[in-house]
Formats: sequence, structure tokens, C-alpha cells
Amino acid sequence: MEIESTMQGNTCVVHITGRLDAVTSPKLDQEATQIIEQGNHKIVFDLTDLEYVSSAGLRIFLVVAKKLKQLNGELGLAGLQGNIKEVLEISGFPSILPCYDSMDDLPG
Repeated sequence: MEIESTMQGNTCVVHITGRLDAVTSPKLDQEATQIIEQGNHKIVFDLTDLEYVSSAGLRIFLVVAKKLKQLNGELGLAGLQGNIKEVLEISGFPSILPCYDSMDDLPG
């Protein structure tokens, strides 16, 4: 898994490539925690190039969202397509977090 963070306005976009599973999810948790500690409270995970997500990966999305909510921040998920979109929909994520089919669909 590769993680690349960039700023788009006041939003930190975290582009995730590869597989997000029990082995790689701690890396994403650590990266997101550093971003939050730097004062970035609006984060979007760009999942365009994510090939696979396990329940451990889904848990990280929830943990980061909870951390941000406590700081009046927000986590969004973008680039949802194929099996990743299907897993997130079955798991009910669109009712919990803002979800976008592509990065172009982000508001503002």
C-alpha cells in the first residue's frame, strides 16, 4: 500500500494505492493521526486506486472519522468504484460518512 497526502484548499487529500488490510491498515492509521495532529481536520481519503479493503481497513475509516468528529472535523471518502464501492455500500458507509464516486464530485 502507498499513501500520498496533498492539500486541496483546506482539505487534506490522502491518496491510497494498493491493498488496505490487517497488515497495511496500521500504516494508514499512523499517517492519518499525524495529519490530524498537524491541525488538518478536514480529510478526504481518495480511494480511486485502492484495489482491496478488508474489515480492518474499514475500521480505520471509522476510527479516523471518530477522531475528526471530536475535533469538529470531517472525513470523506472519494473515488468509490467497483468492488470497493460495493463493500462500502454493503457496510453502510454512505449513511455514516460523505461518499463520492470521484474526486471531481467533492463539494467546493
